[in-house]
Amino acid sequence: MSDFARQVQALRPQLLRYARNQLRNDAWAEDAVSETLLAALEKPQAYTGAAQLKTWLIGILKHKVIDQIRRHRREVSTTSDDDDREDLDALLFRADGHWREMPADWGNPGAALGQRQFFEVLEACMEHLPGQQGRVFLMREWLELDTDEICKETGVSATNLFVLLHRARLRLRECLQGTWFAGQGAQT
Repeated sequence: MSDFARQVQALRPQLLRYARNQLRNDAWAEDAVSETLLAALEKPQAYTGAAQLKTWLIGILKHKVIDQIRRHRREVSTTSDDDDREDLDALLFRADGHWREMPADWGNPGAALGQRQFFEVLEACMEHLPGQQGRVFLMREWLELDTDEICKETGVSATNLFVLLHRARLRLRECLQGTWFAGQGAQT
């Protein structure tokens, strides 16, 4: 096993933890991580060393997670077999037609939709951050790297990092204020 393959394999637990957090399904997470590792090991020359190996692998994994979500969104199946419906009815309802166990409260689906839309707007705002600001913001907030890792990766001092993060947050606030809170977010 090459040194590169060992380094990639050593990051598997961290990748799996990330995939499980995103997919909430162990089997799907395993598939996404396996596909990520396979992609990395099939083309090790694609890793140029411009970023940490972990950062590069998470970048691949993000795409594999999205693929899993798309793949499994289409797999929801419903059966129209009357026998299955009767069995399901018996499991869920008592003879008098009342629930055997009340379903969990779904909360406010409109708020959940609004939250998803908010994150889409936030992502669009992040795309407009200047290069270095956007990069360090994503490394800190999305990849959850610590200050030392970010400074080592980007070559900026800790003081400069904090300034970049502050400016990125201010720009995001300004963007969100104009596109979300003054727009559709204010209507909810």
